[in-house]
Amino acid sequence: MTLQELKAKAMEIADRRAAEFEHVNQVIFDLAELGMEEHKTVAFLTEELRKLGFTVTHPYCGLETGFRAEIGSGHPKVAFLAEYDALPGYGPDASQNGHACGHNWIGANCFGACAVLAELSEHFEGTIVYMGCPAEEAYGGKVDLVNGGAFDDIDAAMQLHISGGDEIKLGATTLAIDSLEFTFEGVAAHAAGYPERGVNALDACNLTFSGINALRQHVTPDVRIHGIITEGGTAPNIVPSHCVAKFFVRAANREYLTELTQKVINCAKGAELMTGAKLSWRYFENSFDNVKLCPALQKLMRDNLLLAGEEERFLNMATQPPAGSSDVGNVSQVCPTVMVNMGIHNQDGSDCHEEAFLQYCTGEYGFKGLNKAVKAQAMTALDIFCNPELLKEMQ
Repeated sequence: MTLQELKAKAMEIADRRAAEFEHVNQVIFDLAELGMEEHKTVAFLTEELRKLGFTVTHPYCGLETGFRAEIGSGHPKVAFLAEYDALPGYGPDASQNGHACGHNWIGANCFGACAVLAELSEHFEGTIVYMGCPAEEAYGGKVDLVNGGAFDDIDAAMQLHISGGDEIKLGATTLAIDSLEFTFEGVAAHAAGYPERGVNALDACNLTFSGINALRQHVTPDVRIHGIITEGGTAPNIVPSHCVAKFFVRAANREYLTELTQKVINCAKGAELMTGAKLSWRYFENSFDNVKLCPALQKLMRDNLLLAGEEERFLNMATQPPAGSSDVGNVSQVCPTVMVNMGIHNQDGSDCHEEAFLQYCTGEYGFKGLNKAVKAQAMTALDIFCNPELLKEMQ
């Protein structure tokens, strides 16, 4: 078959098997497991992939809910970055988990693309890889996968992420992020009777905030620093002896963020000196890198989204500042990667993480977008499988 014939066949398969892919989408949506707890979801996905003939490695890179499934042999090796963790805090009493960020949709469109390609695999050389990436929301499983060498042999990686509205954000950049937790240990004392005997850990937290607020005058415009006090004392009449603050520190590139993070740490060290409360600190989540763009892979995806039936509704991301953070950024630092935020035409203004957006991550709107995402990813992979010379340009 020619490449054009293969693409036509891929779209036919995607349409013929649409109900199967929608079922995968719905099962993940209904399970709605939080990051690092996606055991039922992973059991379901790995079983379905085995039915398609994929060889599954699970657990993977030390992650109990991480896995790698592949079919084919040799290079090119194309990886689909599947996510499947849900978010907490939904329902009438905010006690329910929900896929308001659409990771069920991501897991399903990666499954669909792999299934389509597996059915066509006799017509090309290479390896199709479904990379099971847990806990994007609260931990960043892809960081562990990258550090464990999961992408060392991958030639290209891709992810299509659902989003609200009409626009397709192709070539979206993200902010690198460090997650810092500062713990201050002081000395408790009666705040009225013997305040001079106390060492106030809460003062150290507050002074850390003050130092960071002063720092804001001397950073680049892309920087975002936001924090909370998670433990601030036990009673007003006791000098707080144990206090904890958490901060997200973000910037448009990793090199500058590393420098900035050290300045934030220095603010906490200064608070330690001023108050006498002993400081300890740690990274409480994995650090994410910024997304490194691959123009050649972006162009392939753009062309195939149009072939899949999408309209010319691409937002010019060159004019948009980076926003948010994703562990996809870490993948993009080690292999050519494309990430797309794909609007699914909801008109109520809701978007990812909002409870109102839950309904669009499945059902009519979600399924229409899912079908196009499966087609675009499968056809982009076919471009690479059928023309390995593209890898040189992508690299």
